[in-house]
Amino acid sequence: MSIENINGCIGCGTCVATCPTDVIRLNKQTKKAEIKYPADCQICHLCRMYCPVDAITISPEKSIPVIVSWG
Repeated sequence: MSIENINGCIGCGTCVATCPTDVIRLNKQTKKAEIKYPADCQICHLCRMYCPVDAITISPEKSIPVIVSWG
């Protein structure tokens, strides 16, 4: 699993909207984000970077450095 957990989720849906591989979904009952397809996560960090409440943790052993293009 690439994304370790989603704690403190406020259900805003930002992580769902920013995920390029559609890994995260909002649970209709709890109104919180859930990692539905962890094997498909490309560890791009977009969900973590755009989360307004820093609710997403990516486990260090699965994490890769964030690459930012300045060009």
